[in-house]
Amino acid sequence: MARDKNIDATASLALALAGDPPKAAELSDQLSRHYPANTAMKFEILPELRAAAILQHDPRKAIDILAVSMPYELAPSALLYPAYFRGYAYVAMRQGPAAAQEFQKIIDHPGLVQMDPIGALAHLGLGRAYVVAGDQAKARAAYNDFLTIWNDADPNIPILKEAKMERARLR
Repeated sequence: MARDKNIDATASLALALAGDPPKAAELSDQLSRHYPANTAMKFEILPELRAAAILQHDPRKAIDILAVSMPYELAPSALLYPAYFRGYAYVAMRQGPAAAQEFQKIIDHPGLVQMDPIGALAHLGLGRAYVVAGDQAKARAAYNDFLTIWNDADPNIPILKEAKMERARLR
């Protein structure tokens, strides 16, 4: 593999999120074979890629896969993607408080995520976690935080449209 590992990891993540888990898994397996001694690859990147690929159909397994990342996720080089995917796995399993804890971890460490999109998207995840937990007031506040951050975004972005519709459904 002559390509850059970061580009391949990003491509694998994009494939997983775009709904092509088999191709994402193939690329992740290539990364694993080519970088078997790379600590970040082994304990951060590959678990998040594998979890993202199965999150929709097996959230419990995604959480299990991400367990190896926990000791590393607050490292200076981390971006907290394992916490992000763990949060959405808990949302899928209808475990709102556990999901909220994962998203809050991202929000509480803005220096780790810096300008990465999950910094803003964690607010949306937190809102969704509170909806699952049945806390409408906290959900509304989290949605409002997300929408404030994205105030100047293109109004046609699908995730922004979803967030606005979800907030409108809150009582």
